[in-house]
Amino acid sequence: MTRIATSKWGTVLSLVAGLILGSGCGPSDARSQPEDLQSSAISRARPRARIALGDQHSLAIRADGTVWASGDNQSGQLGTGDLISTSTPVQVIGLTGVTAVDGGRNHSVALRSNGTVWTWGHNGQGQLGDGTTLPRTTPIQVPGLTGVASVAAGRDYTLVVKTDGTVWAWGNNTYGQLGDGSTTARRVPVQAQGLSGILAVSTSFSTSLALRSDGTLWSWGLNRTGQLGNGTYVHGAVPARIQGLSGVIAASAGSTSAFAVRSDGTLWGWGSDFVLQGTRTTPTLIEGVTGLLDVIAGEDTTRVLKSDGTVWSWGNNALGELGIGVKQSSATPLQVPGLTGVQAVAAGPHSVLALRSDGSVWGWGSNRDGQLGNGALTRFTTPAPVPDAPVGALQVAAGSAHALALHHDGTVWGWGHNQYGQLGDGTLAARTTPAPVPGLAGMAAISAAGSTSLALGHDGAVWAWGRHSDTPRRVEPLPFIVAISASASHALALADNGTVWAWGDNEVGQLGDGTTLPSWTPVQVLNLDGVAKVVAANQLSLAVRHDGTAWAWGLNADGRLGDGTFEDRAAPVQVLTLTDVVAIAGGEYHVMAVKSDGTGWTWGLDSAGAGMRSLQDGEPHVVPMSVTGLRDVVSGPFTSLAPGLDGQVWAGGRNTRGQLGDGTTRARFEPVLVQGVTAGATSLAAGDEHMLALLPDGTVWSWGSNSDGQLGHGAPTDQLTPVLTRLP
Repeated sequence: MTRIATSKWGTVLSLVAGLILGSGCGPSDARSQPEDLQSSAISRARPRARIALGDQHSLAIRADGTVWASGDNQSGQLGTGDLISTSTPVQVIGLTGVTAVDGGRNHSVALRSNGTVWTWGHNGQGQLGDGTTLPRTTPIQVPGLTGVASVAAGRDYTLVVKTDGTVWAWGNNTYGQLGDGSTTARRVPVQAQGLSGILAVSTSFSTSLALRSDGTLWSWGLNRTGQLGNGTYVHGAVPARIQGLSGVIAASAGSTSAFAVRSDGTLWGWGSDFVLQGTRTTPTLIEGVTGLLDVIAGEDTTRVLKSDGTVWSWGNNALGELGIGVKQSSATPLQVPGLTGVQAVAAGPHSVLALRSDGSVWGWGSNRDGQLGNGALTRFTTPAPVPDAPVGALQVAAGSAHALALHHDGTVWGWGHNQYGQLGDGTLAARTTPAPVPGLAGMAAISAAGSTSLALGHDGAVWAWGRHSDTPRRVEPLPFIVAISASASHALALADNGTVWAWGDNEVGQLGDGTTLPSWTPVQVLNLDGVAKVVAANQLSLAVRHDGTAWAWGLNADGRLGDGTFEDRAAPVQVLTLTDVVAIAGGEYHVMAVKSDGTGWTWGLDSAGAGMRSLQDGEPHVVPMSVTGLRDVVSGPFTSLAPGLDGQVWAGGRNTRGQLGDGTTRARFEPVLVQGVTAGATSLAAGDEHMLALLPDGTVWSWGSNSDGQLGHGAPTDQLTPVLTRLP
């Protein structure tokens, strides 16, 4: 999973990871609510900040990792080397491999897959971070800054989160918005005081927010209207926790207010604006909106993204920023008509962009400078399409000898072995090239293992095929599901309320229901809530909670439960000595995890090196991995992959069919770098003897065994290094 924030001027904190649904009623003070855990915002894959709006310009990342911009360019914020404004998207010069973007008032910032930060545009307050106040019409790298996980641009300042959970800032600091304890402007990055374990940051005019891994929200900077949520109107130069607000999954700072979504799907607000109908200096429950995933604040206007993929907005509507077809303001939430399957929303002061699951981008509101990128200069009171939106794949998954890819249009494609119907096409014939799974549309995530395939729809429904069916069948009964994971013999599903559900074989208690009886209908895992991520492995189940703890249940003959014993467990137990976990994976004999500081940890037996252990001692206790600077781990039974923050991918374990991707079939205990993957992989999958990588340009690459055509390149041969599949 990723620790990346979407952001905009009036931006939102959300991780590439998660969707939540919940309910709430009645006005209340947040301090009356029980403490809970951060929800699955770090569990479900969502697009990174691929779209962003500044004051009067917009930015979008295309499938090939390039950045395109439109709108006002008086300060060079479009990055085109000139000062010419445009209503048609133009390419930002010299940027590739970009994973996140954001726009300030008239400057822009981009994060590349290697963890470096690039800025351009106005620089009067040092907001470009290059040590000068000189404007730049093309991107420059922020010197000395590496290992960055997310970025956010304020009015005239910039914030970033590093992989170690610290926050760094530069630019204007009139109100203490840099968080370094002063009000002195900074031309180079300085560390915000007292912050650790931060996952994402949000900025506005001059107010800053930070979301911690424990679900708490921190604020600093401008507080003229109570937007720091601390019960006062005193500006803050040092970050402080917003008291009484917990379980936060998303937050957004507007110009005079701020909002947060909690794990129960409710919305909380403070400050002063049209939506709050007055001034609130502490978080207050907003009535009438439930089942939320995200909140996006503009200038006196608020938008929320619901779990069903719809967008709702209310507040000031003088420039059509509500997207409802008229310019009449509204004090109650109204659905943006004709817009479904939305995955991410970005907002400027009066303009809005939405990214749908089919890869299309839609915009509405003010278009004075062409910032909606649709070739016109007129305002739009309802969503209008932005041309040339990204295309390509969103996710990959690998079974024993078959592969799946989730396409931008919400369809699922499969290829490879099909003896048990795992390609879902109603036949048992293998395929050497990708073909769509009939009847599946509007899908948001996929998983595969053994001869089983799973898909999750934007509507929270789970579909399964293979092993027992050669066409997709809905898994019922289940609550609204936000994440899925399949093993060869059982499956896990994470519900929107943080509970975990399981079905399939259960010989050693891997379903976690306290028994060893199989169940072909979902059962709830006992004594486990507040879960952010689930992973199913061979006779083993793993979970990461929002507090950063790891939990395991099922087979423990090799010490894979990490509880200091070899005793099987039919209910979850906590992995000892491990905290701040953001990613987890399991193989046949080993388990791996990544912490928020980028370090990797492994336990269980690992004679083949799939766990990438730093010690070849054969002991099952938790030990460091031999590689660091990681952002994720994935594992097949005997081979694993670990993407680094530098854009490269490490591989460890068996290599009999070239599955390490290093051009050989030589066995070795130490991990190696996969050849040719240097600009980052947005999704990785490990099968029994074949591997898949999705690159930032939307192309899918494969290597290893091709016994059943699972590499998807149309030829019968194995591949020792990645080759391009024939996925359209």
